[in-house]
Amino acid sequence: MDEVSISGLNMELDTGKTYGDYLLKLGERVRRIRAQRGMTRKILARDSEVSERYLAQLEMGRGNISINLLRQVAHALATPLADLLQEEEVSVEMKLLHEFLMRLDQKQLQKVWDLLFVEFGSMHSQGKRERIALIGLRGGGKTTLGTLLAKRLNIPFIRLSQEIEHEAGTSMDEVFSLYGQPGYRRYERRALETVVTKNKRAVIEIPGGLVTEPATFELLLSSCMVVWLMASPEEHMARVIAQGDYRPMDDNNEAMEDLRSILQGRAPLYGKGDIILSTSGQTVAQSLDALSNAIETHYSAGSGTA
Repeated sequence: MDEVSISGLNMELDTGKTYGDYLLKLGERVRRIRAQRGMTRKILARDSEVSERYLAQLEMGRGNISINLLRQVAHALATPLADLLQEEEVSVEMKLLHEFLMRLDQKQLQKVWDLLFVEFGSMHSQGKRERIALIGLRGGGKTTLGTLLAKRLNIPFIRLSQEIEHEAGTSMDEVFSLYGQPGYRRYERRALETVVTKNKRAVIEIPGGLVTEPATFELLLSSCMVVWLMASPEEHMARVIAQGDYRPMDDNNEAMEDLRSILQGRAPLYGKGDIILSTSGQTVAQSLDALSNAIETHYSAGSGTA
């Protein structure tokens, strides 16, 4: 198996930190954890099967260590590899909280989330009931139903993708081309902050991948009533093609497999929404009525799955 070195990762960080700065922090972290464990470098070398000389270079910020060797060091230190690789230090309280939460099942975690949200909710949470965010994959009905719902409620309809372009001063394609995924996610976050700050009432169409960015997704959940417009993979595909995008037809089997994989991977995230509404097998009119009813039910009951 080929080994991947730390230098193979993109270390030109958004915060301006260089690769050298990252290695220094990594070395300091290894040295500190080793000291906390009461381990000499010799003992760590023995337990990790990494030479003392190599460990010395690592701790001084000079070691271009491979991921595999760093994994061995982490194992010897009885420390998760992620704790060594993280860019910023994590407080003791955060580590203890993480360990505590790891013991809970999904229902218990949801209860903790609900309690924390009530106690420490976002500054934007006051308008949560009046801002309706539609999430899900393309072809779920976000644009069509969002436009009609906003008209029915007599409130603005906002496409976050357009707000991202406005924030960046260029097209979505150019944002990705110029700034890559990290840059796009920054503009996405800024655009959402701007939208929820300026709009107390609105229907907002959310790009499908926003849910994969934890901080931005948390802002969305805490500031909007979030509705997952769900459909079968086949219907997602058919609707995209019906919109005039024939690219999936270039390799239909592979495109469908990719779609299934994306939907499966994002389903647990989409499922965190306040309302889950299936548009499968429904006309636009039926879906719009179901969406309106689900929102009304959620207003009354405080939770909803349709």
